[in-house]
Amino acid sequence: MNPIVKGAVLVGALLVVGAGVVTGLRGTPPAEARPPLTIAAASDLKFALDELLQDFRAKNPGADVRVTYGSSGNFLAQLSQGAPFDVFLSADVTYPRELVQQGLVEGDVFLYGVGRLVVWVPEGSPLPVDTQGLEALRSPAARRIAIANPQHAPYGRAAQAALESQGLLPELQERLVLGENIAQTAQFVQSGNADAGLIALALALAPAMKKAGHYVEVPLGAYPRMEQGGALLKTAKDPALARRFRDTLLGAEGKALLRRYGFFLPGE
Repeated sequence: MNPIVKGAVLVGALLVVGAGVVTGLRGTPPAEARPPLTIAAASDLKFALDELLQDFRAKNPGADVRVTYGSSGNFLAQLSQGAPFDVFLSADVTYPRELVQQGLVEGDVFLYGVGRLVVWVPEGSPLPVDTQGLEALRSPAARRIAIANPQHAPYGRAAQAALESQGLLPELQERLVLGENIAQTAQFVQSGNADAGLIALALALAPAMKKAGHYVEVPLGAYPRMEQGGALLKTAKDPALARRFRDTLLGAEGKALLRRYGFFLPGE
């Protein structure tokens, strides 16, 4: 079994029950008339996907869509153990590909975006990230630096790789605080529990984050390309609705929305 799967089963199960952020868009028909569409989505999609679902609901009246946001590695563990999701949107395309190898996916894996990493600090921070980028984290004022847990969060691995590529990881290792996923990592620094954070550009562009701080993008060459992909699960209760959601995400409106939230599109 994949080490991520082994290490994250318990944490992942708890996330499904309690720690995931769940949103629902409930239509007019009774729940028993049409099963809900359940989506396990990477946390960096939180704001973009919530916005996309407003349009999807309008075009699919009666659709009951429920999204749980969390770390992609934990979702891989949960889905491998039979978690009842219909769609998986991962921040690392290798995870849905692992589900293909396990025989759990209907059709092919699809690519929908490429994630980007930024250094984010709250307003008033003394850290000169605008001019120094990652080097600013050497400052003693960066006492706690938030990154996602690299054991199961793709953005955590990207952050770790970026710090390592710049020769900063040994110096900063003791100052790192780990978020369960990239959304929790952003909360750490937004709430003042960390002085800086390496988070997803898609979260930094959300209105609440834009008002509370500022960011500088980590050079793309400093970490491995973050290709994000998804899959429809064979156990989907309403496969036609799952396909319509996928097609909406990959359609013109979905692409425009993902671009607006800072994602590159596949091939870019």
